[in-house]
Amino acid sequence: MPVKRGTKLLAQNRKARHDYFIEDTYECGIALVGTEVKSIRQGQLNLKDSYAQVKNGELFLIGMHVSPYTQGNIYNHDPFRTRKLLAHKREIKKLGAAQQTEGMSLVPLSLYLRDGKVKVELAVAKGKKLYDKRHSIAERDAGREMQRKMKEIRR
Repeated sequence: MPVKRGTKLLAQNRKARHDYFIEDTYECGIALVGTEVKSIRQGQLNLKDSYAQVKNGELFLIGMHVSPYTQGNIYNHDPFRTRKLLAHKREIKKLGAAQQTEGMSLVPLSLYLRDGKVKVELAVAKGKKLYDKRHSIAERDAGREMQRKMKEIRR
């Protein structure tokens, strides 16, 4: 069976963009077992409250929920197991250094298929304070209002 080319979005962590300032993004592969790929292809996953961490020179994704595959019977996996992320050694070192910086976190933004392989978009992010979140919401609302007014003027 030929591999489909292109990119298909499987899941997005919308809360991450609300809760964090995104400094930098990386694309990583992910090591999956058994029926996880089939379950992920069906969109049976949740990135909310998940994060990445560098341990002993390896990168791990913690807290991602992948629902058990319905036809998987005894071959199913633990939904919340820690999954290894695949990246180059120099990228892992950069991410480890960023993680050690005060207030910085490694947060998955999205999970997608690229040329038949599951990939994770990982962000180096800094947490927002409550007043930052309010400011972001106010900016977004002002932008929408401006777009609405511009649309009225064009008519």
